[in-house]
Amino acid sequence: MSQTPGDEGVLRGPHVLEYPYRRSLGPVLGRFFNDLRDGKLVGIRTKSGKVLVPPQEYDPETGETLDEFVEVGPGGEVVSWSWVSKPRKKQPLQRPFAYALIKLDGADLPMLHAVDAGEESKLAIGTRVVARFADEPSGGIRDLRCFELEAR
Repeated sequence: MSQTPGDEGVLRGPHVLEYPYRRSLGPVLGRFFNDLRDGKLVGIRTKSGKVLVPPQEYDPETGETLDEFVEVGPGGEVVSWSWVSKPRKKQPLQRPFAYALIKLDGADLPMLHAVDAGEESKLAIGTRVVARFADEPSGGIRDLRCFELEAR
């Protein structure tokens, strides 16, 4: 602990806020991550017919168990985004990028993920993006490395 000049009597110490944990996966998220490892994106159909990505075990409207998987993407449309000009050490990319809500083709609700657009001026609502998968998949969320601008 240290004191800053002028702060006599005030103690200071380092504080790191992290939530390290491991989560066990059931059949729904297990399938989602296995498919990511294989370079595919899947959602799940709710009882009302909406497709959710990432898939959920229970219908958010009815609480019923869900089990009808639907392949989606790999392309989609940016519906909202926020530019990160100075990425932090643990963020998905170490160069400027966007966090975006992306409505994947075949999905009804958007998912949040990183978009490697190169520069902020290339993004707008409606921009088409496509999934970029990891070169060496490991069976986790980082197997979906990020999204990138769709080639035209």
